Amino acid sequence: MACIYGDITKIDTTGASEKTAKQDKLDIKGVEASFKLAEHDLKKMDQYKSIIIKVGRAKQMDPAVIAGIISRESRAGAVLVKGWGDHGNGFGLMQVDKRHHTPRGDWNGEEHVTQGTEILIELIKKIQNNFPSWSKEHQFKGGISAYNAGSGNVRTYERMDIGTTGDDYGNDVVARAQWFKRHGYVI
Repeated sequence: MACIYGDITKIDTTGASEKTAKQDKLDIKGVEASFKLAEHDLKKMDQYKSIIIKVGRAKQMDPAVIAGIISRESRAGAVLVKGWGDHGNGFGLMQVDKRHHTPRGDWNGEEHVTQGTEILIELIKKIQNNFPSWSKEHQFKGGISAYNAGSGNVRTYERMDIGTTGDDYGNDVVARAQWFKRHGYVI
């Protein structure tokens, strides 16, 4: 079963900014840095692999994209304190913002990953509605970028990440997802 929102392997990406790459003290940036960041998260991510794949299957979302978001948002839980991040506003692996949503489930459980994935899908659908002429893959990337900064931040394809954390959110998540796809995060 394929992801109905597009093929993550067909999305162009510039990867992580220098600022994002510095999280792991990398002296590289771009796709190579995103791949390294994802690789650093793999061991922790594998704890959640069965949940990620189960939710991906249920929601027709590429598990690699869910893993890419989890890697970017919480470093597979490594940066969370009792399940919370973002100064106490972001909950769980996917950092559901309590200012906009009522967090559900345990911070590292299936209900939480389902909620985060449903939020992503809602945003992809908003981007599809806002930009009906964009290709499926461009809409998919726009939805990923919107997961960080909201659908209103996505105004053009080329500049969708301006205003996201590090000005690279969609590009970094896409590159990480491409890496996770090559490392077993598939339905």
